[in-house]
Amino acid sequence: MASSDLEQLCSHINEKISNIKRTLSLRNCGQEPALRTKLDKIGDEIIVVNELLNKLELEIQYQEQTNHSLKELCESLEEDYKDVEHLKENIPPHLPQVTVSQNFANVSDLDPEEPVKVEETAATKKPPKEQRSIKEMPFITSDEFNGIPAYMKSRLTYCQINDVIKEINKAVVSKYKILHQPKKSMSSVARNLYHRFIDEETKDTKGHYFIVEADIKEFTALKADKRFHVILNILRHCRRLSEVRGGGLTRYVIT
Repeated sequence: MASSDLEQLCSHINEKISNIKRTLSLRNCGQEPALRTKLDKIGDEIIVVNELLNKLELEIQYQEQTNHSLKELCESLEEDYKDVEHLKENIPPHLPQVTVSQNFANVSDLDPEEPVKVEETAATKKPPKEQRSIKEMPFITSDEFNGIPAYMKSRLTYCQINDVIKEINKAVVSKYKILHQPKKSMSSVARNLYHRFIDEETKDTKGHYFIVEADIKEFTALKADKRFHVILNILRHCRRLSEVRGGGLTRYVIT
């Protein structure tokens, strides 16, 4: 055996002996009442710091999501402002000009015995029909997220759960826009979806907004995998939805 190999072997054995001595020393420290009390306090403080770090991470994720949403809103407002400026600068010349009506003529010029006639303009239109509102699922709050049992949420984050809620709302709105749409204006695809929606309704879902997995696949990019069903379980826990089963289908009802 070469001298260099022997030196390396001796160094390795000495390092192992040193580690064993250090371990025994630490074990003896843990058996002393005074030192054990300090070690327990240090352990408690480490747990508290770890919880604070977890809360800080969630808050940072929430602030990042809020910041992203605000940026999108600013970009949308800028585009709307440009559109308004463009419309303002390019008003079509064929639009009727605003003129002062003769009804505002001097009262003294009117014959007091002649009844005043109210002129009805051709531009008078019936008030537009009110659009039917579609119920959407509220996002999970940070307090609700913190109240979810650890075994249930596992490694899921606050933002991941709310991202799924956003996609579920997208599916709900898309579905019920078709259901509220006049049948005459429907395309063949929309008509087929309409009939499927009607067939999936039951007496238990009457008057409620609900979707099925087929709607998730139709209107979103979500995958109905194990992670998705874990989040659905969390949403049931937070009373955001309930399930109605029947006919081989699971209906997710917005509560």
